[in-house]
Amino acid sequence: MNERTIHYGPLQNAARMFVAVYSWAVLFFLILPILVIIPLSFNAEPFFTFTPGMLQLDPDAYSLRWYERIFTTGNWMLAIKNSFLIGIAATAIATVLGTVAAVGLASESMPWRRPITALLLSPMIVPLIIVAAGMFFFYTRFNLVATHVGLIIAHAALGVPFVILTVTATLSGFDQSLYRAGLSLGASPLRTFRDVVIPLIRPGVASGALFAFVTSFDEVVLVLFLAGPEQRTIPREMFAGLREQINPTILAVATLLILLSLALLFTLEMLRRRTERIRAGASAGTS
Repeated sequence: MNERTIHYGPLQNAARMFVAVYSWAVLFFLILPILVIIPLSFNAEPFFTFTPGMLQLDPDAYSLRWYERIFTTGNWMLAIKNSFLIGIAATAIATVLGTVAAVGLASESMPWRRPITALLLSPMIVPLIIVAAGMFFFYTRFNLVATHVGLIIAHAALGVPFVILTVTATLSGFDQSLYRAGLSLGASPLRTFRDVVIPLIRPGVASGALFAFVTSFDEVVLVLFLAGPEQRTIPREMFAGLREQINPTILAVATLLILLSLALLFTLEMLRRRTERIRAGASAGTS
């Protein structure tokens, strides 16, 4: 098979160059605020600007005092505890429900697939302010406002669509003959699903769980409507800090969240590569 070399004209080369420069400019514009936040979080003074000492790289102008305040202040520790508690519980619920829903929607015999899919994905489309207002009036009837259970259920509802999308994408490359082979060998449908389907779609399930966790961990609109003083989360505490008392502790928390986001992105990349290896192995085994 002969390879053809594609030659671009001057206009095409100029267009490619413009797109590349524009893309890098947009990326730099988005990343620049993050790059500014990190050094400012080490400011020894309670300012949101670079002091002359910081610009001169004076060691006395830098301090870890704002990081120490995170772990010595009751409000921040409560917010960290609530964020992880609510995020982990909501992720567990969203992962189970989203995976089951994705498997069901992947079946061609599933009736009303499109309307049900649209309904399950609606939390991603409907503005959060509308979702939060509706949940607030609904929760008041069941005394779920200002409770951890209410926030967990609300965050799980937001995370389910992400799990459905990632698991559905994984199931699109799943060989259904493997499932039928398990049934033909005498295994029950539940055991075949557990021993055959789950190991193959596990990377997609894990990716969906990570997206659900990030969605819960970063959510502030629902928390403003549904949370009480004992359910304050990190985004809610940061929002309150910007309104009530501005200090670089918020920048220190933001820096830690950036590190957490980088760790999650690294994990997603590892899961993506593992999914590709599993698909390549399954394709080689069936060929």
